[in-house]
Amino acid sequence: MKPGHDPARPPRDTALRRVAREARPFLRARTGAILRLSGWSLLEFAQTFLSGYGVARALDDGFLAGRPATGLLWLAVAAVAVLPSVLAARGVFGRLADLVEPLRDGLVRRAVARALSGALGRSGHVGTRSLSQVTHQSEIARDGWAGLVLTLRSFVFTAAGAVTGLLALSPALLLIVLPPLVLGAALFLGTLPPMAARQRAYLAADEAYAAHAGELAASVRDIAAAGTAERTVAESRALADAQLAASRSLARWSAVRVVALAVCGRFPPLLLLLGAPWLLRNGLTPGGLVGALTYLTQALAPAVQALMTMLGTAGGRLVVVLDRFTDAPPPPADEPAREAAPPASRSAARGATPVAELHEVTFAYGPRAHPVLDRLSLTVGAGEHLAVVGPSGSGKSTLAAVLAGTERPTGGVVRWRGRPARPADATSVRVLLPQHAYVFSGSLRDNLRYLRPDAHDREIAAMADAVGLDTLLSRLGSLDAAVEPDRLSQGERQLVALGRAYLAAPPLLILDEATSRLDPAAETRAELAFATLPGALVVVAHRLSSARRADRTLVMDGPRTQCGTPGELLRSSALYRDLSGLWEPEEADTVPEQDVPEQDVPEEARREQRRLGEERAIRSTPPPSPV
Repeated sequence: MKPGHDPARPPRDTALRRVAREARPFLRARTGAILRLSGWSLLEFAQTFLSGYGVARALDDGFLAGRPATGLLWLAVAAVAVLPSVLAARGVFGRLADLVEPLRDGLVRRAVARALSGALGRSGHVGTRSLSQVTHQSEIARDGWAGLVLTLRSFVFTAAGAVTGLLALSPALLLIVLPPLVLGAALFLGTLPPMAARQRAYLAADEAYAAHAGELAASVRDIAAAGTAERTVAESRALADAQLAASRSLARWSAVRVVALAVCGRFPPLLLLLGAPWLLRNGLTPGGLVGALTYLTQALAPAVQALMTMLGTAGGRLVVVLDRFTDAPPPPADEPAREAAPPASRSAARGATPVAELHEVTFAYGPRAHPVLDRLSLTVGAGEHLAVVGPSGSGKSTLAAVLAGTERPTGGVVRWRGRPARPADATSVRVLLPQHAYVFSGSLRDNLRYLRPDAHDREIAAMADAVGLDTLLSRLGSLDAAVEPDRLSQGERQLVALGRAYLAAPPLLILDEATSRLDPAAETRAELAFATLPGALVVVAHRLSSARRADRTLVMDGPRTQCGTPGELLRSSALYRDLSGLWEPEEADTVPEQDVPEQDVPEEARREQRRLGEERAIRSTPPPSPV
């Protein structure tokens, strides 16, 4: 770090400066091509000079002096001067390729190298940006650079020829012509930085909308299945509005550019006509006046207008596109946080803002129905593991739905991260896994990356080892194997959903009996894996062992609730003591259900399982209170 450098204030480094820094060595390496291009352009300088000077001499020395032959000779000289400039076009375009094609080739090589570096590097990140740079953006840069070189070359030699001709006719002409040209050029140059920024914003908005449209086209089925059509429409509308706002801002600055063009192109001839009496009194000849008008209207004004148009449109796009090749691609924002969060940070995070809060929440399924939740207040801290237990029908699933925001409370407030819960924030805050897991037809990779499409294969492999999905992965053969939901057992479907949630690693994960079809060992393995994540975990317990692994347990008996540690609840909650005695021992589950496809279980066994489940529910439900 340099002495005196303030890290809090990064140096001012605009896109134009970054591009110029990269352009200097590129242009120095091609000095020969630039000189050859300039050599051919000298013919255009001569043609411009002779066009106005020949007209002036034809009037002063020929027609006005009574020598029409001399006048015609000078006009012939001005006309013949056009022929070499036409022949020079062939040489100009030949030398142009020496400047344009190396630029495109270099940009393609840089984009490919960056993509390979990202794919093979530590991050393993590959986005759609490199594809856009290799195909679309490199062609924009190639066409913009070619147009800029042609226009800038034409302006330099045309302006040089016109100014030289004006000096030859009368130096006083520059006093009339130069001020509006300088004023218009200054106004135009002042619009370049904001127009470049607006062009960059428009390009970014266009890329964002294109990426969103591509993802949308590939996810229509999943959007319909998950019921997120309204949120998707809102996202599309927001991206379209951002693109519209960027285009309108760019159009407003384009209007300022039109004013600058008018000052440069229209004011000099007008001022020349207004100052003609003064110029004629100070030695300017009538032929010189007509020659000056020829320079302004036929050479200088068109060249200035072409240059400003090119700089204002293709030039702005060129700077923006080249800047996207010069800046470093941003690293994936989620990877460092996933890898760097140690298990010890869970306890340290308890003092932070709670992930979820219920404040005096009441919920009923109808205006006259008895409340399932009655003025319930609950806080779930960051990194906390909370279990919810209670007999069937006590409101556990209702609590999970209210906490996840899929059901609105009839009273009270639900907060996420200190703010009232909003549907728009749901996907960034919580994941709710119900008992019946959602699995769609497709590859296993697509199912697992449903909530996090950018997950890498090594992250999926680590997840499979942590959650216990490796057996299913081995049976299917690979991540690209096709998944047929009706050929998976209920336990295997739950494992797929658990793996999907583990990859997403949301701040709040709610398991509503999402492990009910797993054997005790598999359930323990999955819950311990989720306990290592930095987010909060709420488990609607299927077995009491889930409650024993939690930091706190919420016991629900309809509107009556009690919360505490397992030891505290054994002393203070009669219902918890009853559940501890009535809960079916874990050893009764001896067959890992997720390894047996549902269609392979005999009908008699399925009926027996349903009968035992109904008897278990009857035993675990306390008798009704006397009226």
